[in-house]
This record gives sequence, structure tokens and C-alpha cells, in this order.
Amino acid sequence: MKVSPAIAFAPANLVVRTTIEADADNRAIEIIAESPDFYRSSEIQLEGDKSARTTSFEFRSLPPGTYEVRAKLYGADGQARAAVRQQVNVIASGAGDRF
Repeated sequence: MKVSPAIAFAPANLVVRTTIEADADNRAIEIIAESPDFYRSSEIQLEGDKSARTTSFEFRSLPPGTYEVRAKLYGADGQARAAVRQQVNVIASGAGDRF
């Protein structure tokens, strides 16, 4: 999994790219962005070994905070087959402090 940018100014747009080995059991990937004050997730359905190797998802307008971005791959039995995580910092822009 690659999340970019690793550090951004709020409101931030984060792009999450995952690379998945082709496997007939792959059924879904869940992408989560979570901070102490914010949570957003999305699930993308997969068609086993016929799915694209790379998936991309964008989280838009994330507020300031330290986020744990996680990706979980689910199999045909509904159980997690793999998981990865990465930390991302979204910094307040300070634009509201101008006179």
C-alpha cells in the first residue's frame, strides 16, 4: 500500500494505492482512514484472480489530524487475508489566521 502525500495541509486529499496478488479467493478490499476525531472507510469488491492488481481510492477533504490508513484484504470466507497500515499527518493550514 502506498498513501500519498504522507504529510498534507488540511483539507487534504489522500490517494491510497494497493497492489494485490491475483488469487481466486480475493473478494474485497477495505480502505480505512482514522484519526482520534475522524473516521472514513470504503470497501471495493474484487472478482478473485480476474481483478486488477492495483486498486486506487481517494479520501477527499480530510481535516487536520494524525491518521492511520489501513487496507484489509478479505477472502471468499469473509475473513481478513492480509492487512497493512501507514501513518499520515494532515496539518492545519493556518489560512484562517490572516487579517
